[in-house]
Amino acid sequence: MKRHATAVWEGNLQEGKGRLTTQSGALNEKRYDFRTRFENEDGSAGTNPEELIAAAHAGCFAMQLSHFLAENGTPATKLDAKATVEVKPGEGIKGSALVLEADVPGIDPDKFQELAKKAKEGCPVSGALSAISITLEAKLV
Repeated sequence: MKRHATAVWEGNLQEGKGRLTTQSGALNEKRYDFRTRFENEDGSAGTNPEELIAAAHAGCFAMQLSHFLAENGTPATKLDAKATVEVKPGEGIKGSALVLEADVPGIDPDKFQELAKKAKEGCPVSGALSAISITLEAKLV
């Protein structure tokens, strides 16, 4: 499967502006600019590439872990995964921190940690992000 997204940018880096659109329509002419990338921490002004990487990483990790849990005979009731991608101007993306709260009835806590680590290392987005630090904090709720 192939998916695509487009970015249209007008102007220079600091005063310019852009719009992102995804094939699915999840993003349609979504605004991004220097401010949304490096200054607006709460995300209210628009999106940025790092936020989209974080969404992809959290989603991929949760899907991969759900597969491993089902294979283990302990399917999850709910996986609440969050990825935080850090970018520093002039330095690039520094890492992705995965935080997971999981409701998995009947699983041994050590097995849960083993499968969460396996999912972190095995999801395709983690592979694509292998040049950066990826951390995981996983807990059962």
